[in-house]
Amino acid sequence: MYMNKSEALRSIVEQASNGDLVFPTNVNASLKIQQALDDPDCGIETAAKLVMTEPLMSARVVAIANSVAYNRFGGGVTNIRTAITILGFNTLRSVTAAVVMRQLSAAVSHPGIRAQMDALWRHSAYVAALAHLIARKVSKVDAETALFAGIVHEVGGFYLLSRAQEFPALLEIDSNPPAPDALAETDETFIGRAVLNKLLVPKRVVSAVEALWYGMRVMPPETLGDTLLLANELAAVPSPLDPRSPESIRQSASEIDFAVGEGTLSSILSESTEDVESLTATLIS
Repeated sequence: MYMNKSEALRSIVEQASNGDLVFPTNVNASLKIQQALDDPDCGIETAAKLVMTEPLMSARVVAIANSVAYNRFGGGVTNIRTAITILGFNTLRSVTAAVVMRQLSAAVSHPGIRAQMDALWRHSAYVAALAHLIARKVSKVDAETALFAGIVHEVGGFYLLSRAQEFPALLEIDSNPPAPDALAETDETFIGRAVLNKLLVPKRVVSAVEALWYGMRVMPPETLGDTLLLANELAAVPSPLDPRSPESIRQSASEIDFAVGEGTLSSILSESTEDVESLTATLIS
């Protein structure tokens, strides 16, 4: 029986309320790694053994350790243990979350939905790289946490797209979405929060994503939520779930600038293009 978008969302909300979020088998394996990383007794050796059980995750860990943003050792990292030592567990959690979203996409056979998920991942990777940069050079919040927040900020959208073969109406985009309301809980935000909790995302990061949902922007950015929101606004790659036109998004981004120390946000972004593009490409590949 065909369901409209509202009915499809309500069905998934009911499943989420009962703890019945549906993930492919390979995603469940990655979630077990995420859970192990939260164990205070998990050391580098244990983490390395866990990561090596997932080839995609192993490749991503080494690639990110060799990216410009982390390239303190000349780009010569060739093994998992050294890569984890360089990145740390916070960034390793980010890599795990990134792999989960790639696995969600890989489990979808419909080419149109796969294309949407690929576009959403390119957007997420760009936001993550920008958030990492803005945290380091502007807001001074923890950069690795900002990277993680950028990676997972659209995880609810990924999950809904992964269910779109079952519920085709989920692909419909609202042409007149309601204005953000900090007091309003929508079906999409309920599902997004449920998926974040399933991924064991820390409360601080969940709060930052919620700030993005509800549009609480402060300029210059001071908090993790401000940092994430600014990165999302500046992202050169728009989300396919954003109802605004690409031209409108670009115009909005071009109008954002402010003083940072003796420079400006614009000058920082210009000087750090290579860092952002390198980290984005590493996450996407």
